[in-house]
Amino acid sequence: MMRVLHSEHALSDRFMSYILLRNIRIEEDLIDQLFNSSEKRLARTLWLLARYGKESQPQKMLPKVSQEMLAEMNCTTRARVNFS
Repeated sequence: MMRVLHSEHALSDRFMSYILLRNIRIEEDLIDQLFNSSEKRLARTLWLLARYGKESQPQKMLPKVSQEMLAEMNCTTRARVNFS
């Protein structure tokens, strides 16, 4: 992998961009878990799902998301998601 990243500059640029964006998202998720209520976390998750796909090419069909899945994404219970 190191050899390919050194020799293929376009691939290494894309890979680094992906890693940095992923790191930013993980940091945002951690801050969200530490400082926001379950309602705010749910709102953020729904907002992120609403932006599914690229802005220039939005997806025509969103994946089915149940209350259980939303609860798992937000480290809360299904009842709390239903209440919010």
